[in-house]
Amino acid sequence: MLSRRQIEQYHETGWIVVDGLLEAALLSEARRVIAELIAKAAGVTAHDDVYDLEPGHRPEAPRVRRIKTPHKNHPLFWEIARLPKLVGILSQLLGPSGVRLHGSKINLKDPEYGSPVEWHQDWAFYPHSNDDVLAVGVMLDDMLPENGPLLVLPGSHKGPVHDHHQDGHFVGAMDPTKSDLDFSQAVALTAPAGSMSFHHVRLVHGSAQNTSPRPRQLLLYEYAAADAWPLLGVKDFADFNARLVAGTPITAPRLAPVPVRMPLPPTLRQGSIYESQTSARNRYFAIRENARV
Repeated sequence: MLSRRQIEQYHETGWIVVDGLLEAALLSEARRVIAELIAKAAGVTAHDDVYDLEPGHRPEAPRVRRIKTPHKNHPLFWEIARLPKLVGILSQLLGPSGVRLHGSKINLKDPEYGSPVEWHQDWAFYPHSNDDVLAVGVMLDDMLPENGPLLVLPGSHKGPVHDHHQDGHFVGAMDPTKSDLDFSQAVALTAPAGSMSFHHVRLVHGSAQNTSPRPRQLLLYEYAAADAWPLLGVKDFADFNARLVAGTPITAPRLAPVPVRMPLPPTLRQGSIYESQTSARNRYFAIRENARV
């Protein structure tokens, strides 16, 4: 369980990192399963419901930048999402109504490769009736300053919801030239493999390209308080309730006076944040062009 100081830090800065939450056996198994999934991508030539591919992907050299909804694609990732230690921490941070898994993904960065993710707020993608919503980053590799760790701007979760639109459409990225944020103050969430980061849904964050000879695999879960309901609606009520990892189903959302921008009209490039952000004209993170060949 978190200490009082850790809970205070989360609310003050919008993030915390907790070491050693994923035991060695599960860490090893997660790496094995991911390696199998990447090998299977050799038979995939375009983005699909499981894979988001790097621009340099080839059958003989598969490169995957995201594995989509892993909790649906392998039971191990549903098991990790419900770990008692993890759920206990989530209950401390999200409140007494319960905890619901909103979504999951695995973001992968190959050595000296790996696409960056531009500055954004998760809240821009999936606003809820209240903002007791967060993301958990399960570090499957050591997170180092040079291998593209998550970068966060402390305290930015207390500020506005920034514009993630361009030319009238959602692009899933902030325009760094139109923000008064000091991106040089970003903090890299570095920690040993098996650690987990927790960041508030409104926290501004991103990640640079991996320039190191080491891989970077990050399993991401999004969780919401059970009484936080997505403003874009609930498509499958049975599935919505099946994703509760703590608490019982409720039909009374809690409304909070939090700022909201809807991700509408939707992006012209569907599939993932990587695809959406390709439409953004002004980028913060440089991409080495030789990594694309």
